[in-house]
Formats: sequence, C-alpha cells, structure tokens
Amino acid sequence: MAIRNIVLVHGNFVDGSGWQGVYDHLTADGYRVAVVQTPNLSLAGDVAATRQVLDGLGGPAVLVGHSYGGVVITEAGHHPSVAALVYVAAFAPDKGESVGSLIADPPPSAPVPPILPTDDGFLLLDRDKFAASFAADVPAKLAAFMADSQVPCSVDALNGAVSEPAWRNKPSWYLVATDDRMIPPAAQRAMSERAKAVVTETPPATPSMCPSRPSWPLSSPRPPKSDPCHLEKTPWAACLRSHVVGCPDSAEIASQVQPSARRRPM
Repeated sequence: MAIRNIVLVHGNFVDGSGWQGVYDHLTADGYRVAVVQTPNLSLAGDVAATRQVLDGLGGPAVLVGHSYGGVVITEAGHHPSVAALVYVAAFAPDKGESVGSLIADPPPSAPVPPILPTDDGFLLLDRDKFAASFAADVPAKLAAFMADSQVPCSVDALNGAVSEPAWRNKPSWYLVATDDRMIPPAAQRAMSERAKAVVTETPPATPSMCPSRPSWPLSSPRPPKSDPCHLEKTPWAACLRSHVVGCPDSAEIASQVQPSARRRPM
C-alpha cells in the first residue's frame, strides 16, 4: 500500500495552525495531511491525541514533529501505522529523557529561552521577548499575534519522559534550524546523530520556520553520499516527500511513499 498520509505534530506555545503553509504544499502535492492538536497537558495525553489521529487514517503514515512535538512522535512513533519519523528542529529524546532533562544543563553560550512559569503549573514565553527568541523571521504583526495567542504548556508535559524511542526502530529524518534560539543547533545535531537520522540544515532559521518558511529552499552541507535528493532545490516542506522517496537508504519506505494519483495544481 502506498504511503500518502502525513501527520504533523506542533510544538509548545503554538497550535496546529502553524503548520498551514506546510499543509498547503503537501496537500497540493497529493498527500493526505492530518494536523494533531495536542492539548499540551501531559506527554501521555499528547501521545494519545496523536495515536487517535493515526488510528483514523487507515494506512501507513509519515509522522512529523516540531520542537516538543519531537518528544511526542518519539513516543507515539511505535504506532503500527508509522512508517517513518521526521524531526523539524525538534527534541529527539532517548529512553528516560524529557524536554526538562534535555534543557536542564545548557552550554554557557546557548541562548536561554524566555520561559515564564504561571501560578498554576503552566509555562509561557515572555511576550516582550517572544519575537526575538521564537519568531524573529516572521512579520512583526504575525509575531505579535503568535505571542498573544500562545498555548500554555504544562510543566507535566515538559517533564514527560520517553519510555522507548521509536527512532531506534523507525527510519528518521531531521531538519536542523541553524539559528534556533529555543533548541541550540548543536543539541539538534547531537540528537539527530544519536538517532542516526538523515540530516538537512536550513539557512539561518528560527523555531518559527513552520509558518515563516514553508517554501524555504533546503541546503545540506554534508549530505549522505547516497542521497540524490538535490535538497538545494527542494522546498523544505517537500522534504517530507523528497527525502523518503529519493533516498536509497530507505528503499523499503521509498517503495511505498508516493503522492496520490490525483495531484492538485501548485
């Protein structure tokens, strides 16, 4: 059965609407795309919400996570419908790790995310520092809207630990945001290397690349020798397709991942 399902999982402080640009590109290319609206109250609850979406697809899927969404797909990726994982500037924890543990001891030179606790056990980003830390490459009005429409993240979700990482058993891809001020690029590279993921690095991009650069051309300074994907000419949203279709290291997946026969005009 051809894989034509892609499931997108958002990160903290935003909702699934941040994926709209990516959604538009992928659906225009003939894919069925589902966007998970995780409640961000606990890792278990967010995994359950993701599994519920996967249950409803009736076929294999590529599971994509951004930021904290990477933790969710690492745990939810064991679902039998998941054929591959894609991390977009995301946490890719190992067994027993959580966002909380991964950010507990940042290197001295790493930017410190302006996270503020609320009185009732939730976290938000400082509105006045939101644009600089999270949305420096989106228009000022959109950054202000994103700051004022933040989705609070529960401390419980941040501390939710992975039981067993799905990347050990599922082929994985990773997109590094080279100017990320939430997850240091060095940490992204370390996690992607540990997961043995196929890695692509963007030109300077912040965590908000999902809404800001849905068509940003990819560059890959150190592509695998076996990777014929020509990423420098590929819109990054289409990376979800071109990587899995084009890389012979994933021959089994490549034989399944195809856009649907009915293609919509770009």
